[in-house]
Formats: sequence, C-alpha cells, structure tokens
Amino acid sequence: MSSIDSVTESGDRIDATWAGDAATRFDKALAQAIAELPAGADLSRSRLQQLIRAGHASVGDAIVTDPGARVATGARLGLIVPPPEPAAPAPEPIPLDVIYEDDALIVIDKPAGLVVHPAPGSPSGTLVNALLAHCGDSLSGIGGVRRPGIVHRLDKDTSGVMVVAKTDRAHQSLAAQFADHGRTGPLQRAYAALCWGAPLPRAGTIDAPLERMAHNREKIAVVARGRGREAITHYRVEENFPPRAAEPVVSLVRCELETGRTHQIRVHLAHRGHPLLGDTLYGSGFRTKEVHLNDAARQALSALGRQALHATLLGFAHPDTDEEMVFESAPPPPMQRLLDALREG
Repeated sequence: MSSIDSVTESGDRIDATWAGDAATRFDKALAQAIAELPAGADLSRSRLQQLIRAGHASVGDAIVTDPGARVATGARLGLIVPPPEPAAPAPEPIPLDVIYEDDALIVIDKPAGLVVHPAPGSPSGTLVNALLAHCGDSLSGIGGVRRPGIVHRLDKDTSGVMVVAKTDRAHQSLAAQFADHGRTGPLQRAYAALCWGAPLPRAGTIDAPLERMAHNREKIAVVARGRGREAITHYRVEENFPPRAAEPVVSLVRCELETGRTHQIRVHLAHRGHPLLGDTLYGSGFRTKEVHLNDAARQALSALGRQALHATLLGFAHPDTDEEMVFESAPPPPMQRLLDALREG
C-alpha cells in the first residue's frame, strides 16, 4: 500500500495526503509525494530540505520549516516549488549612499523601495546588483551567488542602515554576530517606528513567535508558543502625538531587535493593536484614523507611501579588528516631514 493516499499537482503547488507511518520525517514524506510527479525529477532531497527551511512547505494550514518534523497519518502536506532563478545577478550602476567602507565590509543607508537581493518578481534593480557594480569582483560569490555579502536585510519599503560583507572572513564573522542576536556580542539594531495609538506600558518587550501564513505567503502572523520561530522585540515610546493627549493618535517608538524575523516589528506592533502608519499589509483597518491627523500630517503620510519604519542604528564588531563600530542614520526626508507635521499638530 502506498504511503501517499492522494497527490495533486497544480501549477507550482503540490498537495498530498500522508497515509504512512506517523513517525516519518516531513522531508521523506514529501519526497515520496513528489516521486512520481514531473516536479519530482528536478528536486533532490537536499533541494527539498532547502525549500522546507525557506518556508515553502506546510502541514495542514501551518508552514513547517523543520525537515525532520514528524507527520501524522492523514496529514495534509503542501509544497510550493518556486520558479527557477537566473544563475547570478548582474552589476547595475545604481547609486548607493555609502556611510562607511573598507576592504572587509561596506555600510550603506538603504533607501525605501530598494529590494535587497534578487528574487522572483524582483530579478534586477536590487541592492545586490548595485553592490556588484560598486565593489566589483571582490563581492562575487561571498555568502552565495544569489545573495553575495548579504548577512541581514531590510524589507523593500523599510529604509536605514545595513552592513554587507566583502570577504568570506567578514561574512562568516558578521553572520555569526547576527545569528547571536547581540546576546553575547556587541550587535545592536534599533529602529524608529511611527505607530497608531500609544503602546502600554511605555517600555517593554514583545515576545511572540512568528510564522508565515499558509493561505497568504506575503503575511507573517503571531502563533502559539511552541510553533513558529522565536521573535523578541524590545520597545520604548519616545513621543506621543498630540503630546499631552489622554489618548494619543500616534506614537514614535524605538524598537530594538533581539531576533531578526521577517516583518518582525510590523507584526509585533500590529499584534499589540498598534500597526505602523502606512502599513497596508498589517494596518489597513486603521486607515480611518487618518482623519485625526492634521492636514500637514495627512499629506506627509500620503507622500511617504510606505510603512513608517527606519533602521536608525546598527552596531557590530569589525570582523578583522574586533573594534566595536556603531553607525546611525537619520530618518529620510519623507519620514522626517511626517514627524515634523505630527509635532506641529
């Protein structure tokens, strides 16, 4: 009797029902599911494991990123096979705002709207394309062909300070520091966020695991403890607008990351009921609150055209010298104009 009760392939998605042993590994079960399908010919076990770790597979309605997870008899298995990517990004003469650069690394102030690395839907015009043109052959292949030198990233519409490795040694050192999340080393990451309402208490920690939603892969959600990936955000309210209002309309919040999950700040603050201004993915239901802003703030928010989030500070140990380095970035003019308008109101 087959271990797969049923399997269907529709476009880039495969769905199957597991009828085998409940102690079977997730990756093994998926491998059996795709074995007789056309897609199976192009997917090795290691590639399948990469897809699972990248969040492309699910059990029931939950994304599962552990290839070794055990699947229950009768479980619904899902796999999305992304389209193949071009072999390597090409250098493109995209201007960069360089804060610091030496032979080991480069620190840049990323503008909003710039994707960090090529991906389906954004094959070119990315930060990686710009870095390859700026740094030349010294960057190629460091940390992988598709993401050379990248040790962390910012969302497309989040601006602010980033560091990129230019050597293998620097990549390994910086990647280890980011993996440690600053718990035992000098890594620091701070963001300025404008959110609706006023988080209480005014300073605290949001410790809530995150997981990509199975039915909408663009969105991340807070899930029950024991599921998803650990996510910890420390926050402090720095200003309220209006400043002396009993119920402020907007708050300026400083967020420091202890982990670096996709959309972490956006999801954590929205989970608390305080989504970011301009965040159409997690705060669309708060658009009606714009009527409480003064005219200048409403115009500035419309002109911003994105979530009001900026990476203001990044600190780390230099990979070659162990010197502790800290870089700061002021909010870009569109976000600063919004801040100024809120302060005037």
